[in-house]
This record gives sequence, C-alpha cells and structure tokens, in this order.
Amino acid sequence: MITNTLKKLWADGRPTINGWLSIGNSFTAEIMAAQGYDSIGIDLQHGALDYNAMLPMLQTMRASGVTPLVRVPWLEPGIIMKALDSGAYGIICPMINTAEEAARFVSCVRYPPAGQRSFGPTRANFAVGANYATEANGEILAFAMVETAEAMANLHAIAATPGLDGIYVGPADLTFSLHGGRLPPAFDREEPEMIEVLQAIVRACRKHGIRAALHCGTPEYAGRAVAWGFDMTTVSNDVRLLAGAAETAVKRFRALMAGASAKSVNAKGGY
Repeated sequence: MITNTLKKLWADGRPTINGWLSIGNSFTAEIMAAQGYDSIGIDLQHGALDYNAMLPMLQTMRASGVTPLVRVPWLEPGIIMKALDSGAYGIICPMINTAEEAARFVSCVRYPPAGQRSFGPTRANFAVGANYATEANGEILAFAMVETAEAMANLHAIAATPGLDGIYVGPADLTFSLHGGRLPPAFDREEPEMIEVLQAIVRACRKHGIRAALHCGTPEYAGRAVAWGFDMTTVSNDVRLLAGAAETAVKRFRALMAGASAKSVNAKGGY
C-alpha cells in the first residue's frame, strides 16, 4: 500500500498544509491538488457535493500525489466506509462529543480486529497499491472533530481513544457552542479565551500522543497555529479562494477604470 505522506511528514517534525474542496467538480479538485498542498480534504458535510461527485474528485487528484482526506456528513458507518473504499486516506468526522462516539468512529475506520469496517475496497484496491487489507489500518487517518462545548468537556477522554489519530478543530461551531451563539461563527479567532481553548486542545493532543489540526482562514493565522503546536492546518477552501480572487480582480478593474475616467475628464478640461 502506498505510504501515507502525512504520517511521514509528521514523523519528521514537519507541519502540513491541507486544502479544502467544497465544490463538487473533478476539474476544481485537479487544479487544487496541483498547487502543492500536502493533503486535500473533500467536504461531504457542508460542501456542494455528494458521493457521486466525490469519487471522480478522488480519481483526478491521484495524479498529483496529494494525500486525499474526506470529511463525512456525520458519524454514520455507511458513508465512512464508502469514502474509504473510494480511496480516502483519512476521514474527518464532525461533531464527536464523547469518548463513546470517538470509539464508534474509530471502529468504522479500522478493519477487524481493531474495528468493524466491512471489507470491499472497490476503488482502493486499484488506487493505493497492494496489501490494502493488511496495511490500511496503519495508514488510514481517523480525525475526530471537536466543535462543541460538550466535546471540550470530554476533550481528554476523546483524545485518549485507542486508534484515534488526531483531533480536527472546527473553530466556527466551537466558538458558536462555547459562547451560546453570542459570537458569530468564523475562522481565525482572536478572542483570548478562544486562543486558550485552541492551545488547550493542542496540549491534550500532545499528552495523548495524537495530532492536532485546525481549519484556518488565512496563511498568517495558520502560521500562528503551527507555532502553538498544530500539526496540520487547513487554509481557506476552493469557494473562498475563487470568490476572493474574483473580487480582487473586479475591484482592481473598477479602480483602474475610475482612474482612467478621471484622467479623461481632466484632459478635456471638465474640472
């Protein structure tokens, strides 16, 4: 089985950058995968896509060698196993609030005797190399999302779950939950209490020997997160990157046209 690049990078002490796909399109996936990310996550939870879109996205990303991850919609065995059978090298599972839920999640990712994953890697058999059945448990990553007040109350119990590889922080939902809706959901939190929460998650992950990941809005914030100890940071997503680049281009064009118009009026002696 092809080795999981993320595990190799982390073992060498190197933080990784993860891309994020919310548009269900294989061409978009191909473009993003070619930009130098260490891994790319496909968002089945909030993204505008389903399994039928995810499969060709995984296929088209293969050429780049990027490590493919999938965020599933929920803690549901069927979609977790189908994403893995499709060739995902890691599953990010949302709304894990207790150690029991974390253990159930891990059991869906691992083949027996470590879990209850059913065998039938239809695409993975062809996409990830030989010996999948015997090596998948050691290569596939299981990330539990901590994004609620309940999850924070159970943080150490979740982090201590056998077979769990890491905690992936959803800062928008976590802020929303911890502050009872008083603060708007968003990335890149600057509130001192939220920064302390993020650092507490890193400490818990370090204590229990697992990885910490954070979804960020900007490279600058991702750099700060790495300094706090996060092993993986996701920076923005395809939707925001597309919108941001388009907005920048349009604003620049409008400014240039306004400047040209003013020069033309002045040249004619209009003012």
